[in-house]
Amino acid sequence: MSQINAQTEKLVAAGTAKLIARAADARSLTVEDLTARVRAALDKYLLRDDPQAQPVAVNEFLDSLHADDLCLIVACERGDQTAWHDLVERFGATVRSAARNASSNEDAAEDLAQSIWAELHGLRVRADGRPAGKLAYYSGRGSLGGWLRAVVGQLAVDQHRKSARLVQTEEDAEFDRLARASNRPEESFSAAQSPSDPESALSEQRAAGDVEAALAAAVASLAPEDRLLVKLYYFDGLRLREAGAVLGVHEATASRRLTRVQGEIRKQVEAALMKEHGWTRDETTRTLAEAATHLETDLEMMLTEAVPGERQAQQGD
Repeated sequence: MSQINAQTEKLVAAGTAKLIARAADARSLTVEDLTARVRAALDKYLLRDDPQAQPVAVNEFLDSLHADDLCLIVACERGDQTAWHDLVERFGATVRSAARNASSNEDAAEDLAQSIWAELHGLRVRADGRPAGKLAYYSGRGSLGGWLRAVVGQLAVDQHRKSARLVQTEEDAEFDRLARASNRPEESFSAAQSPSDPESALSEQRAAGDVEAALAAAVASLAPEDRLLVKLYYFDGLRLREAGAVLGVHEATASRRLTRVQGEIRKQVEAALMKEHGWTRDETTRTLAEAATHLETDLEMMLTEAVPGERQAQQGD
C-alpha cells in the first residue's frame, strides 16, 4: 500500500469515527459498519478528480457528510426494522410531496409514493443476503430529504417512459400493473378450452371480462399499503418476510394483513358481480371458480382464497 493510500485509510477511519460521534443517533453502528460507505463517497466525489487531495481537503469532505442521515440509511440496509420505521415516519411527507409534484393527479401520486419504498428497500437480494435497493446509492453528501426527492423524480421519469411505450386506457393500465391479467377477455380462454358453441363462448368471454374488471376495481380500491403488499407478494415475488420488511412490519403481521386483504378483494368482487350484473351468489361462486382457472396463477390464488402459508411453502421458504 502506498504512503498516500495508507494516509487516506487512516483519515477515513478517523473521519468515520467522528461521524458516528457527531450523529444524534448512530443506530449502534461501528466504524467497521460505515467505513466502506464513507470511503466510497470520498472516492466518488473528491478523490476521483483529485487523487492526491491534501489531508485538510479529505477531512473537510468527511466532516461535511450528513451523519444522522447516513447512519439511518446504513442501518436500514443492515435490516434494522426500527431504522426503517423511522425512515418512513420521518420522510413519508417528503416522499408524498415530491410524488405530488411529479404526478398528474392524486391517485398517480399515491402510487408513486408507495412504489418508492419498494425501490428503496430493494426487490432483489445481494450476495450477502441483504436487499439490493436504491438505499445503497445514498452517500451522505447531501441531505436525505433532498436525495429522496431526486429519487422520486427519477422514478417518475422512468415510469413515464415505460407508460409512453404502451397505448392503454387508464383502467387497462391500472389492471396491467396490479393484476397482470389479459386486457382482452377473449384472450383469457384458450381455443382448446373454449366451448364449440359460439354463443356459449361469447357468454364465457363476457363473464371473464366482468370478473377481470371487478378484480381490477377491487385491487385499485385497496388502501395504499394493502395494495403495495399485494403487489410485492403476488406480482414481485417477495416472500412474506421480505414484503413485511418493505412495509416495516413483522412477517406474521404481513401474513395476517394479506389474509384480510384477500378476503376483502373476494368480497368486493362478489358484491360487484351481483350488484352490477345481477348474478346470484351461486352463479358468482361458480363463475369465479371457472374464470380463475383461465387467469394467471396469482389471480387464481387470490380469487380462491389461497392461504399465504401454503404459497410460501410452495416457494421453498
